[in-house]
Amino acid sequence: MDAMEREADEGDDLLSELLKPLRLTGVFDSRWHVNAPWAIEGDAEQSCAVLHYIVEGGCWISGEGQTPLELNAGDLAVFPTGIAHRLSDRPDRQGVPLRAVLPERQPGTSGEIRIEGKGPESRLLCAGLHYDASAATGLYKALPWALVLDGPQVAAEPLLRDTLRLLAAPDRPVGPGDRLITLRAFEMALVLALRPLLRELAHNPAALPVLRHPGISRAMVIIATRFAEPWTIESLAREVGMSRSAFTAAFRSLVGDAPARHLTGRRMQEAARLLGETTVAQSAVPQRVGYQSSVGFHLAFRKWFGTTPGEYRTAAGVA
Repeated sequence: MDAMEREADEGDDLLSELLKPLRLTGVFDSRWHVNAPWAIEGDAEQSCAVLHYIVEGGCWISGEGQTPLELNAGDLAVFPTGIAHRLSDRPDRQGVPLRAVLPERQPGTSGEIRIEGKGPESRLLCAGLHYDASAATGLYKALPWALVLDGPQVAAEPLLRDTLRLLAAPDRPVGPGDRLITLRAFEMALVLALRPLLRELAHNPAALPVLRHPGISRAMVIIATRFAEPWTIESLAREVGMSRSAFTAAFRSLVGDAPARHLTGRRMQEAARLLGETTVAQSAVPQRVGYQSSVGFHLAFRKWFGTTPGEYRTAAGVA
C-alpha cells in the first residue's frame, strides 16, 4: 500500500470515527407546508442533530454571526450539533419561535406546521435527531454549524434520496414497529448525508483543520481503531512522531478535548456498546476496551456515565 492509499484509508477511518456518535436514541419529525411570508426561529437543541429537507419551493437558513444560506427543492441541510437557527422565505425576516407553533416535540412523535400566506409555497421535512451525549466526541462537536448537500449531490446518493422522499411522503406507511423503523431510517439518512459532506471537509482544512494535521489525524485514527491497546499520552505522542507537550497542545486545540479524555471517551463508548448491545461477559469488557484493571475500569465507567457497568447492563435489558 503506498502513502496515498494509506492517507485515504486513514481519512476514511477518521470520517468513520466522526460518525460514531450517530446512534440515535429518538427522533421528532415534522412536515411543513408554508406560504410566504413566513419565518420560524428554532431553539438550540442539546445532544441533537437537526435535519431540513426541502421537498418543494425553497427557504433561507440563518444563524447568529453566520452568512445566510439559500436552499432550494431537493437540498438537504444538516445541523450536526443542533445550533439555534432561523428558517424563512427571506433572510432578513424576523420569525416566531418554533415552540410557539410546535410546543410539544417529544422523540418518537411527529408534527405539522401550516402557514397560510399569499406568497409562494414551500414544503419541508424537518427532524430533530437525538443521540447519546456521552458518545459525541470533541471532534464531532467541532463540525461547522450547518452542512448542506444540494439537490444534485442528494440525487447522486440514491439511497439517501429515496429514504428522504419516503420519510417526507404525506402517506408514509404507519403500522407495527413504525417508531423503530422511522428512527433507523432517519439514522441511515443522517449517516448517508454526512458521509459525502465529511469527505468534502477533508479537502477543506479551514473547515476542519484536524483532518490536515498528519500527527493529530493519525492519533485520532489510532484512538478510534486501536483503543484496546495500553496507550499513554507519551506513547501516543511517540507513535505519531511528536513531543508530549506539542502533541497535547495541538490535540486540545484541534479536537477540543485533551487526548486522555478523548481516549477515555472512545473506550467508554465501546464499553457501553458491549454492555448494552451484546452478551459479552461483563468481566471481559475491561480488557476489551484497554483496561488491565477491573477496578480502574469500574471507576472510570461510573465517573463517565454516572452508573456502574452492572447497572448499565441491567437497564439495557441484556441478560
